[in-house]
Amino acid sequence: MENIQVRQARLDELPTLLQFEQNLIAAERPLDDTLVSETFNYYDLEKMIHSDEAEVLVATLGDRLIASGHARILEGKHYNSFARYAFLGFMYTEPDMRGRGINKLIIDALVAWAGKKGLDEVRLQVYSDNTPAVAAYEKVGFKKMLTEMRLSTDHP
Repeated sequence: MENIQVRQARLDELPTLLQFEQNLIAAERPLDDTLVSETFNYYDLEKMIHSDEAEVLVATLGDRLIASGHARILEGKHYNSFARYAFLGFMYTEPDMRGRGINKLIIDALVAWAGKKGLDEVRLQVYSDNTPAVAAYEKVGFKKMLTEMRLSTDHP
């Protein structure tokens, strides 16, 4: 593989990270008609970069940021066998860099971070119609558990 490096994101990279987030939202809009049409953010990336309860990573090729991902520590439900877990998100790879195993590099680093935090559960959410993403996550070991379904009250 090329000389792709995975490391913690820096605050001075926030403009690029925010663009990654908008690219991610644009890719997900066709999969979710409940997303508002106005510009919005999924994450408070600046806060997560500063937090001990989150890890924001980037992949680089030379000086270029080519991918991102984050893990946040969340509380398990009272019925879970774990008290806390790592929740992955912000998984984005630039289109011309896809198919090179970069997502796996980031996931492996985030899983290692979760392990160092004493967590043994890692979860994420993916749109079921996003078959390339589902396949990529299954390839690194994630298993489907639950399908969330919706119905609008104005449905005939």
